[in-house]
Amino acid sequence: MATLESLVDQVISVITNDGRNIVGTLRGFDQATNIILDESHERVYSTKEGVQQLVLGLYIIRGDNIGVVGEVDEELDAALDMSKLRAQPLKPVIH
Repeated sequence: MATLESLVDQVISVITNDGRNIVGTLRGFDQATNIILDESHERVYSTKEGVQQLVLGLYIIRGDNIGVVGEVDEELDAALDMSKLRAQPLKPVIH
């Protein structure tokens, strides 16, 4: 939890257990690691076309669906040309 506290009001990337990549500004979290993202969007990857960014806005992700949380380097992220990126979509985590 201490690590999440340092990320409040910063842009983060969340990989969910179902293989989604959601990027947004961390606004808050609770003891169950449920998180609130503002100005968020989902990045949908494809091997045939560039990354689609679906606007989500204010978004809550349940803690039990979070696989990985990472800090985003906003300067490096802004320099990426998402239309030229190609990647396999992530597969869901199977328990």
